[in-house]
Amino acid sequence: MLAQQRQQAILERVRRLGGVRVADLVRELGVSDMTIRRDLEVLAERGLLEKVHGGATALGPGSTEEPGFTAKSARQQQEKEAIAKRAAMLVRPGTAVALSAGTTTWALAHHLIGVPELTVITNSIPVAEVFHRNPRADRTVVLTGGVRTPSDALVGPVAVAAIRRLHVDTLFLGVHGMSVRAGFTTPNLLESETDRELVAAASRLVVPADHTKWNTVGISTIAELDEADVVVSDAGLPEEARTELAERAGELIIAEGSS
Repeated sequence: MLAQQRQQAILERVRRLGGVRVADLVRELGVSDMTIRRDLEVLAERGLLEKVHGGATALGPGSTEEPGFTAKSARQQQEKEAIAKRAAMLVRPGTAVALSAGTTTWALAHHLIGVPELTVITNSIPVAEVFHRNPRADRTVVLTGGVRTPSDALVGPVAVAAIRRLHVDTLFLGVHGMSVRAGFTTPNLLESETDRELVAAASRLVVPADHTKWNTVGISTIAELDEADVVVSDAGLPEEARTELAERAGELIIAEGSS
C-alpha cells in the first residue's frame, strides 16, 4: 500500500470511529509503529486530524459533536487513571452504585471489580463489559436497555423507564464538559435526559472529570455544578476552576499522581 493510500485509510478510520490507536493501525495495516506515527504527523500538519498520546482523534469538537468511545479513551489517559483510582475510594462494599457512560467511568469500573457485594447500575456497554469479564458471585450488574450512542451509552425512553424505578447510593457521572454557566453537559440530547434520571436516582452525585472538561460546553445540561456532592479531577485543573468548584460543589478532590 502506498503512503497516500495508507493515509487515506487512516483518515477514513478516524472519521468513522472518531479516533484511532497507533497499535491498532500497526496491526491492521501491517506496517511499523514509526510509519504510522509519520503518517499521523503528515495528516495532522494538513489539519485533517489531531494527534494525541498513542493515536489520533477527529478535529473540531462542538456543542453537538460526540466523539466515539475509541477517540475519547485515547485522551488524558494518565489523568483519567488517577481520577478513577481516587474515585474508587469513595465506594464501600455492599452498596449500590451507578456508572454513567464515559471513558473515565470505564476506567473507574476496573478499580471496582474487587469490591465485594456491589450492585452496579449502568447504561454503558463498555462499563458492563468490564464487570462481565471479571465476574463475582456476590455482585449484581444491571445494564439498562436503550438506543446506542457514539459513546456506547444506552439512552432514550427504554433506558429512562428502567432507571426511573431504581435508587442508588452513589452515581459516578461521566460528563463532556463543565462550566459555571452551563454546569455539567453532554453533546447528546437523549443522553442528557437519561443522565438526569440517573442523577435523580442517586443519594450522592460524584463527577469524575479531567481538567480538559473545564469550560467545555455540550448542547444540553445534565446538572448544575452545585448539584455535585463531589468532583474528582486532576492536577491540571486551573486555579479558576478549582475556586469555582470548591465554592459550588460539595467537595473538590484533586487526584494524586495526575500531574
